[in-house]
Amino acid sequence: MTMHTPMLDKLKEILPAIRANANKAEELRKVPQENIEMLHGIGLNRAFLPKAYGGLEMSLPEFTECIATLAGACCSTAWAYSLLCTHNHQMAMFGKEAQEEFWGENPDVVASSSIAPFGKHEETEGGIIFTGDMRWSSGIDHAQWIIVGFNRFNDEGEKIYSFAVIPKSDFTIIDDWYSAGMCGSGTKTAHIDGVFVPEHRIQAAKDMMEGRHVGRALYPDSKIYHTPYRPYFACGFAAMSLGVAERMIDVYKEMTKNRVRAYTGAQVKESIPPILRVAEAYQQVCAARAYLEKTWNEHKEYGERHEYPDRYTLAHWRTNQAYAIKMCVEAVNRLWAVMGASNWMQDREGQRLWRESNMTAAHAYTDYDVCAQIIGRELLGLEPDPSLL
Repeated sequence: MTMHTPMLDKLKEILPAIRANANKAEELRKVPQENIEMLHGIGLNRAFLPKAYGGLEMSLPEFTECIATLAGACCSTAWAYSLLCTHNHQMAMFGKEAQEEFWGENPDVVASSSIAPFGKHEETEGGIIFTGDMRWSSGIDHAQWIIVGFNRFNDEGEKIYSFAVIPKSDFTIIDDWYSAGMCGSGTKTAHIDGVFVPEHRIQAAKDMMEGRHVGRALYPDSKIYHTPYRPYFACGFAAMSLGVAERMIDVYKEMTKNRVRAYTGAQVKESIPPILRVAEAYQQVCAARAYLEKTWNEHKEYGERHEYPDRYTLAHWRTNQAYAIKMCVEAVNRLWAVMGASNWMQDREGQRLWRESNMTAAHAYTDYDVCAQIIGRELLGLEPDPSLL
């Protein structure tokens, strides 16, 4: 059931303009600046910003409802903007010095990310020297910072997956985003060449997952920062898939009501197959929404209790979202298969929704072949496989 909140009401007011820009986003291969300004204008970028900097500290269910709604209008915008927002949750886990550098002069700044450990680094006094072409950085054109992933090693030689935060002045953007799906997300590459990153802008991912992050003591009353970072980082993927699937059902219904067979003039809506397809797609997407809402509410409840989940619960949350995406994509593909040749035209919404839907299942975090192994091993009492993300 859709949650009505003041932020969602504000978002719905600008949604027609964002939907009208969907083709423009694909032509530009990035989110139009006016979309960013409209979303900043309603304050959605402050969803996970600490209240100390004027933020909302919004609950996860409230945020995901907004992202699902936004995705139904332009999923490329939702993809990039969701990540720009969720990085504020991650930044709140850094220490005060890093947060002041990040938000001190302008609380509306945002970060993109490239968290796969592609980069190289050298240890140096007071931090590291970082170099790399960091790919898959959605929304980077609109970001003032970037969060990059890399593998550090402790004194025992153990690999420690970590994050470094780097300002825009220290990287350049490689314009290489030519994609069939999420064309307008601007998921480009950041070129970083021998940049010094001080120790206060570096933190281990595991510490952010298990409550040992250096910023934990800064916000003792917060209901969202005493939580693992990863569910917040990844929440948008499933929300977007849901929003696209719900929109695809609406598009299919409107198209089918007035569609006639080109050679016979028969009313398509009166034949049995379209009735069965839309019925099953509708039920499947409703089930996905119920599953996701339950999971997101569990995130919220754990955060309110300042309780960190055990390994099984984390695996359950992670794979629930991937399974819900799988259901949403199946529903979209079921409808797309019979929408007719005219919907393959580039200006038709149906083909864009189909491309976007399938892209939501292509992220490393949403790959259900990986997720099925993660939860299957957990259910059978096996140790986690370190080769699975």
